[in-house]
Amino acid sequence: MKPSPNLDMLTPALRARFDAMIAHYPVKRSALVPMLLYAQDELGYLTPEVISGIAARLELDELAVREVIGYYSMLRLHPAGRYHVQVCTNISCQLRGADRIWEHCRARLQLENHQTTPDGLFSLEEVECIGACSWAPALQVNYDFHQQLTPEKVDEILDGYRQKGASS
Repeated sequence: MKPSPNLDMLTPALRARFDAMIAHYPVKRSALVPMLLYAQDELGYLTPEVISGIAARLELDELAVREVIGYYSMLRLHPAGRYHVQVCTNISCQLRGADRIWEHCRARLQLENHQTTPDGLFSLEEVECIGACSWAPALQVNYDFHQQLTPEKVDEILDGYRQKGASS
């Protein structure tokens, strides 16, 4: 019998948090998205081993876990920059200038979709929706939302993260 994958690559504190989370929900699967997000926060992205371990821990097929990862743009299978910039180009944002914001971010960061700057500080991703339609155009950097954007506001935002990255 093949041993089930474990989550030894995660800190003991996070594994304990997973145990508490699973006990909190009446259906284990309900803990899936929070577990994926916490694991990603700790490791930087979701490795095949983590996906396997979480699937086993929740008694799910790996395919079911990968389907969830594919659905949510905030979940990543590859390393990203320290500041992961996600620009929404859904119709609501497009109608309010998202294409201009996307092109400005590409030019300013000198990146294409799913690329990371050589220093590892920024990565860039075009996403379908971040749920900020009322404040379009919008982007998200890690878990911080920025809305009602102009190219000038984008420059201020990116400069702020660059300064923050340089000071730490």
